[in-house]
Amino acid sequence: MLYQEMPIVVAMSSKILFDSELNCGPAFSFVMVRYEKPSSILLNALFTHANNIPCPNIKALKAVNVRLRELYPESEELFKVLLDGNAVEMIQEYSDPFVMHSDQRLGELQRKNTHLYLSAPPGSQLQEAMELGIAAAVMYNPKNIMDLTETPLRVVFDGDGVLFSHQSLKKRGLQGFLDHEREKVNEPLPDGPFKNFLAALIKLQKKCDKIIMTYLVTARNAGNAGYRALNTLKTWGLEIDQAYFLEGAPKPPVLKMIQPHIYIDDSISHVQGALKEGVVACHVKY
Repeated sequence: MLYQEMPIVVAMSSKILFDSELNCGPAFSFVMVRYEKPSSILLNALFTHANNIPCPNIKALKAVNVRLRELYPESEELFKVLLDGNAVEMIQEYSDPFVMHSDQRLGELQRKNTHLYLSAPPGSQLQEAMELGIAAAVMYNPKNIMDLTETPLRVVFDGDGVLFSHQSLKKRGLQGFLDHEREKVNEPLPDGPFKNFLAALIKLQKKCDKIIMTYLVTARNAGNAGYRALNTLKTWGLEIDQAYFLEGAPKPPVLKMIQPHIYIDDSISHVQGALKEGVVACHVKY
């Protein structure tokens, strides 16, 4: 069977990009419209104006695509961004905008083979998207985004509730959790909603060294709980670049060191801590 190249599809809420209160402006509309036109010439122009956009994750995605285009000019294995929301009035001078209204969203996300859906606060149809196998979260932009280098694209994942199932966090108490992890240390953790997104990043990463870096930053300790997490990734065939086991210590100092373009966690307190450090943070809601 022939190998079919597929882009990594990221769907984003228009409010994240157009709402000044969310720290991003309407310059992104031109990019979204151009990229959605079915022309190979326009595909090469993806994120042409990303330098005018104050969202560092968009600039980082552009940098990855530029490098991949240099190495594999005919390949479609790169980042593809879709715009979710009624932004027609903001981009009416261009034709064929891609717009997803709420009553169409889930079907369109599936039809476009979406890997990641990022909603503006407070979040819309996230649980339904995850049930369809689409990684989904609420994206928050800090008031003052830290100054970031565009490369490599740095993505930080929490463990339980993100890469691994949130069922592992059943209320057992600390000692009960430690005992459970010791008993199950050699048993892989159940899949979390962002496993497939991580897999897609790692697949793209293998095409060009050092264009993407992936991180696991978890409250698990470096004992049995940490070993089980790493063993799970190994069982999945996924090799993450760096892993930090904080044993309940605050995450912001580590995030400040990594300087991620995007950070994903299921704890709103961790998300809020990241925002204070100027990190773009995504909350996985259950």
